[in-house]
Amino acid sequence: MSTQTTTRTDTGWGPLAVLMCGTFLVVLDFFIVNVALPSMQRELHASDSGLEWVVAGYGLTFSALLIAVTRLGDRIGRRRMFSAGVALFVAASAACGAAPSVELLVGARLVQGVAGAMVSPMVLALIGDVYAGPRLPRAIGIYSMVMGLAAATGQLIGGVLIHLDLAGSGWRAIFWVNVPIGLVTLVLAPRLLPDNRRSHTVGHAPGIDLVELALATTSLTALVLPLLEGRRLDWPLWTWLSLAGSVVAAVLTIARSRSLLRRGGRPLVEPAAFRSRTVVVAIASQGLLFVGMASYFVVLALYLQNGRGLGPLASGAVFTLVAVPYIVGTSRQRTLAARLGRWTVPFGAGVFALGHVALLAAVLEEGVGGPLVDLMPGLALAGFGMGIALTGLIDAAMGGVEPAHAGTVSGVMSTAQQLGNALGVALVGMVFFGAVSGGYDHALTWSLVVLIGTTAGVALLATLLHPHRPVVEEVALRPSRNPATPAQTASEVS
Repeated sequence: MSTQTTTRTDTGWGPLAVLMCGTFLVVLDFFIVNVALPSMQRELHASDSGLEWVVAGYGLTFSALLIAVTRLGDRIGRRRMFSAGVALFVAASAACGAAPSVELLVGARLVQGVAGAMVSPMVLALIGDVYAGPRLPRAIGIYSMVMGLAAATGQLIGGVLIHLDLAGSGWRAIFWVNVPIGLVTLVLAPRLLPDNRRSHTVGHAPGIDLVELALATTSLTALVLPLLEGRRLDWPLWTWLSLAGSVVAAVLTIARSRSLLRRGGRPLVEPAAFRSRTVVVAIASQGLLFVGMASYFVVLALYLQNGRGLGPLASGAVFTLVAVPYIVGTSRQRTLAARLGRWTVPFGAGVFALGHVALLAAVLEEGVGGPLVDLMPGLALAGFGMGIALTGLIDAAMGGVEPAHAGTVSGVMSTAQQLGNALGVALVGMVFFGAVSGGYDHALTWSLVVLIGTTAGVALLATLLHPHRPVVEEVALRPSRNPATPAQTASEVS
């Protein structure tokens, strides 16, 4: 039998600002590194394979460790895990910025991924610890906005930093910029974030089964690694064996989890956290949405830079046509939810898909020429719909979760997002590079066809969300479970 005590501080927006700094750092580093690759290759005399690992290494360790660190965060305290992750991220970023060789840079990027895994799931869990009632969906909306902005503006921020060449740092500035932001976050975290942790009635948090942990980590690693490397290597035999091995490890993980439950133990992913259909559908929809998000930014950047000949700075500026409407979409999601209810996410995903259709029409008409302003309608619609859909799905997944299960759901959701990223880049990248011999406009055209399909799939899947009332209303109307008071104690006994 175990008890969780969670105190909702709800003392203002200071805690959210601290958490958003962590979110911005770990998401930004997925995207900012792309614009610096040519400079890295020249200065470090790196091979193409080395550069691939600069990008892929971060995603590999990030994805593989998310579920494991979620349970560890419940054990040692979410604030402590968040702070430890930020501290490690700062140290790894400094190591990246000082790396004298590509081998050391790759090693530091792997450590950055570990740190990102420590930070990411703790953010949403801590948001649930701090905010209650109608402030919870507002906080989730800000989280969604920051995450999308970091992705959409990563290339612009990287281009600006490289262009400024601060103190002659060149590409290294994209890593050094993390240090001051991370240090400020570290100073403020213990002052503003609650120190909540799960505990047994005897005073000890539930333990971690090392066998289950090893199986789960092996399964995720064996799945993500070939997705990240398969296309570049033309899918050799080991990639298929790895994918098959990930399935075997997943089956063994499930068997081990059931064995733990029968013996009264707690598996890494507790089934009680996923009894709600809304939570399950929201997480599955997010995984599919992320298949079309990271890959969209990648192929669009390749089209703009290699197809239209734009530099990193100009190409990054074009992404503001996605970022600004994205902010509008996240800010309007709650208003739309009050009117559209369960159709809010399908509406947002539909607008996202419509943006792909509009961009496809422009590319078919102009190829790699014509004024950039003709791309604006498609980019703006995509950003607006993306903001609505992502915010609504995170709201749906986290809004109905008991504080006891916030960490578990947040960890699984973050894992679904990262797996979606990896699968999307592999799938859409395969389509893009398979068609690039016909021109970058031809490659983007076929990529957009695939993205229209994945985004339409999100719209269809999201129709299975809670059928009765908007997620925002559902959260606001549960004062007995999430009262908007300065302090609340919520306990779950299982």
